[in-house]
Amino acid sequence: MGKCTIDHSYGDVLAKLEDQSDFMPDPLVQNVYKFLQQTLSQETLNELFHLLKKYDLASKPEREKRNHEIENMTNK
Repeated sequence: MGKCTIDHSYGDVLAKLEDQSDFMPDPLVQNVYKFLQQTLSQETLNELFHLLKKYDLASKPEREKRNHEIENMTNK
């Protein structure tokens, strides 16, 4: 699968987080909201969007992997 070439805005990422937050651990959701208060690069916004995309449809192991990647991103 090729790399996505669409740039996702802050609003896109925030909307995706709001859509998926019911399926995510609450502490992780809170960390992402705090993380989004910073000025973020376009690359970071795109990466975060894709970690959140279809989170609700991901298997438990895939969710755990994404949680870990999101934690690593937000704890830098």
